[in-house]
Amino acid sequence: MPRILAIDYGQKRTGIAVTDEMQIIASGLTTIPSATAIAFLKDYFAKEKVEAVLIGEPKQMNGEPSESASIIKGFVTHFTNHFPDMKVIRVDERFTSKMAFQTMIDSGLNKKQRQNKALIDEISATIMLQDYLTRKIF
Repeated sequence: MPRILAIDYGQKRTGIAVTDEMQIIASGLTTIPSATAIAFLKDYFAKEKVEAVLIGEPKQMNGEPSESASIIKGFVTHFTNHFPDMKVIRVDERFTSKMAFQTMIDSGLNKKQRQNKALIDEISATIMLQDYLTRKIF
């Protein structure tokens, strides 16, 4: 069964998470510089079967698009131009960074480790993906 990949795209860094082949468990894959995202994905898609890509949709508390929404929209356009046959699913990414930070605290990471923004982005992508899998099951 092909995997599902999640992307937490940001201006500087992009967190990436992926499911196992059975699409049961979401795991952090990596964090990459955003400028290299398309090249990274081309390489990854050449090696692994992926059926869909989740891309975070940043929203404000009232449901309106956040300031970074235009940056992400540009990435989605760029992504679909390079991968026109890939299914793209937009998912609400509100609170994922806060949840990622809390996960780091709960995991016992020290203050210096919790300042690693790349790890926060990767965990955020993992949270988005696991939430999607949970909703898909029920």
